Amino acid sequence: MTVNGTCAPEFAAVRDEFERNFAERAELGAAVHLTIEGEPVVDLWGGVADVASGREWSHDTLTHVWSCTKGATALCAHMLASRGELDVEAPVATYWPEFAKFGKEAVTVAHLLSHQAGLPALRQPLPRGAFYDWNAMTDALAKEEPFWTPGAAHGYHGLTFGFLVGEVVRRVSGRSLGTFFREEVAGPLGIEMHLGLPEDAESRVAPNIPADPTAPGAAVPTMFLTAMSDPTSVPALQIGNTGGYMDPFESDSRAAHAAEMGSVGGITSARGLAQLYRPLALDGAYGGVRLVDEEQLALMGRERSHGVDLTMGVTSRFTLGFVKAIMNEHERNPGDRDGVRYSEDAFGHPGIGGSVGFADPGARISFGYVMNRQGLGLGLNPRGQSLIDAVYASLGYRQTGATWSR
Repeated sequence: MTVNGTCAPEFAAVRDEFERNFAERAELGAAVHLTIEGEPVVDLWGGVADVASGREWSHDTLTHVWSCTKGATALCAHMLASRGELDVEAPVATYWPEFAKFGKEAVTVAHLLSHQAGLPALRQPLPRGAFYDWNAMTDALAKEEPFWTPGAAHGYHGLTFGFLVGEVVRRVSGRSLGTFFREEVAGPLGIEMHLGLPEDAESRVAPNIPADPTAPGAAVPTMFLTAMSDPTSVPALQIGNTGGYMDPFESDSRAAHAAEMGSVGGITSARGLAQLYRPLALDGAYGGVRLVDEEQLALMGRERSHGVDLTMGVTSRFTLGFVKAIMNEHERNPGDRDGVRYSEDAFGHPGIGGSVGFADPGARISFGYVMNRQGLGLGLNPRGQSLIDAVYASLGYRQTGATWSR
């Protein structure tokens, strides 16, 4: 296996760990990208993109990054807030009047962004293909009753977050989430990230390879164990009631790739993720394009919910739309001993299987890592975490528990 691309000498440890991922950690195909002060210092890729055809991973390979998409969706909402068009502390019904029913009248936009709204799943069975019908999904969520008192607790809205926050973006901007992101973020920044993949880019996508829960030493997260043991639980409804989207290999169908799904539908590269977060590492702007002002940027990195997650069953920690450093080393189930370890200044979002993108305004860095072979955990696994650890060690940071600090 050959690693391609470039790596600045001072970040040689990142290349070393990237190579170790292939040699020792069962990496199949992957890429990693790092910027500092806006300049690329690591841009590496390698391995196999498509096992069926033998296609190698190249500089322009794309892949499905699952919940890394939430960072892009949250950014769209924060851009509107920075412009004064959206008040995140206002009730959702201010912008989406049909939402104000069945106990959701006081749910705020901030509750949606911080996973406190109590809408992590739907009770009414969804028809086949429901996730590809935006109006049907937002209508169903407007009619849903919260699973807990909004604002009183939090639980990961793994598959509903994008429809909820994205509908607010649509109501305020007058454009679909995918259109707003393309016209206001991806286009102006010149990055390749899609919320709704054009058909002509399909041939460059590396299909996901699901994690194998039966592999030797595999440890299944509590959320999945709960879903399998209790069909009435929130995890079971979240994973099982998706109109078939979570069926094996459905997420790599053309219909799934074409749909605008702001929770899990994003398709991009490591370069795209790092470039998405690059302005957020540089006071909110890059290359003459300002996404948010510095006040909004500070809010994006500020913790909003922290504690036992009612969906995942472990401790989680969120800002308004992003994940803060959290490691679950002390959880009883080995399947829960993951998370995201970066500095306290950093914020971003992992995707199921192990991909991640984040900004660290304190270190002035942005980072992206993607792969096609998924791990079992809900956060990072040793492949992505080893790369982040190497970045911070190269910058002279020291590891302290769940974070890196100077």
